[in-house]
Amino acid sequence: MFNRRQFLTHTLKGSSLVALSAMVPQFVSRTAQAAAPGKDNILVVLEMSGGNDGINTVIPYADDLYHKARPTLRQTKDIVIRLDDHVGLHSGMQGLRPLWQQGQLAVVQGVGYPNPQRSHFEAMDIWQSADTKGRTTTGWLGRAAAESDNHLGGVPILHIGLSRLPLALTGAPGGGAVTVNSANSFRLELGGGKAGQQKARRRLLEDLAMPAGSGTPRRTQAGPEDLLSFVQRRQVQTLTAVEQLRELLEGPNAVPRQGSGLGQKLQLIAGLIAKGFGTRIFYVNLDGFDTHSNQAYMHNNLLAELADAVGGFFQTLKTTGHDRRVRLMTFSEFGRRVYENGSRGTDHGAASCLFIAGPSIKGGVVGKHPSLSDLDADDLKFHTDFRSIYATQLDGWLGCDSKAVLGAKWDHVKALEPKT
Repeated sequence: MFNRRQFLTHTLKGSSLVALSAMVPQFVSRTAQAAAPGKDNILVVLEMSGGNDGINTVIPYADDLYHKARPTLRQTKDIVIRLDDHVGLHSGMQGLRPLWQQGQLAVVQGVGYPNPQRSHFEAMDIWQSADTKGRTTTGWLGRAAAESDNHLGGVPILHIGLSRLPLALTGAPGGGAVTVNSANSFRLELGGGKAGQQKARRRLLEDLAMPAGSGTPRRTQAGPEDLLSFVQRRQVQTLTAVEQLRELLEGPNAVPRQGSGLGQKLQLIAGLIAKGFGTRIFYVNLDGFDTHSNQAYMHNNLLAELADAVGGFFQTLKTTGHDRRVRLMTFSEFGRRVYENGSRGTDHGAASCLFIAGPSIKGGVVGKHPSLSDLDADDLKFHTDFRSIYATQLDGWLGCDSKAVLGAKWDHVKALEPKT
C-alpha cells in the first residue's frame, strides 16, 4: 500500500508513468484507455509568428491603391489565386486551392482588436490570452481545455514544436499540455513555467492532505477505491495518457513522421488522430513572418509551406476518414503596414486576415477587405474582433462555454458556424 502523497509526488516528478513501472496499479492504464477518443471535434491552431503581411496574403488586387502602396511587392490579377472580383490569395498558396474549390476554406478579413499593439510580445500575449488589457495570465485554449473537462481525452492539449509551451496553452487546472518535438520525443509541461508548476504541485498536494473546509489532514493511506477516484482527476489522466502517447510515437507501430517543417508537424497530428489518440486541441507554429526587408522571396516560401502543409493535412485526414471532425485555424500577432518600406519589406501593422479550414466550414470570403484609403496611423482598420472568432470555435465547434473561457459574451461570426 502506498499513500496518495507519495503517488502524486512520484507522478508529478516524471514526464510519464514509465518510471513507476509495476508500482502503477492496473486501473491507471484503464483510466488512460477510458480517456481515449470517441468522435469529438478537433481544433488545430496554427500560429504564424512574426506578424504575417495580410495584405500580401489576401490581396486586394482590384484596388489601385494596393498597387501604388506596394510597387515592388504587389501581385497582379493574373498572378493571384482569385477568390472573387476584389481579392485573391498570394500566388504561392497553390496548396490551398483544392480546399477553396471544395468550399472548405474560410478567408476571414479585417480581424483585429481596439487599440492594437505593435510589439511582438505584447501583441502575441493578447492573441494567446484573449485579453487586450493584459490582466489575464492564462491562455484561451488552456481555459477551454479546463471548461471542456468532461469531453477531452487524457492529454487535453498537444503542442508540436521546439519552442517552450505557448501562453495560449496554459491554464488547464490540474492538467497540462504535452510538447512533442523531433529532438526530444515529448515532455510534459504544466504551464506557467517553473513557478506555475510548483504552484500546481503545491495546490494538488494541499488538496490531497486537507479536505475542503476542514482543519485536519485526510488519512494518508489510500485503498484502491480512493486511488481510483483520485486518478480520475485530469492531472493524472494526462500523465497516464502520456504513456499511450509514447507508444504511438516510439513503439513498433509508431505514427510515421513524414516530410519536414510544418508539413511534418501536421502529418504527425493527422497520424495521431487516425490512431485514436484522444486530444482535441493541437497547436503548431510556423515562424519567420517578420519581413522588414526583401519580403517577396521569403514571404512566398512561407506561404507556400503553409498552404502545402494544410492542404496535405486535410488530404491525409480525408483518406483516413477523420477530416469532417477537424478544423484548422491560423492566426498571427498582427498584420503589416499598407505601404512597403525602403528595404522592400513591410513594418509592423495592425488588422490582418486569418484562415479556417475543414469540411465543417461553409467556405468563402468572410467580411470585406479593410479600406486602403481610410487608415488608422497608416494601418488597416479592423471590423471583426478576434474574440468573436474564438467564441464561434468554442461554442459551436469545441462545445464549451465561450463566456466562461473569454470572460465576456462575444457574438458569433455566423459564416464560421458549423454546417447544419
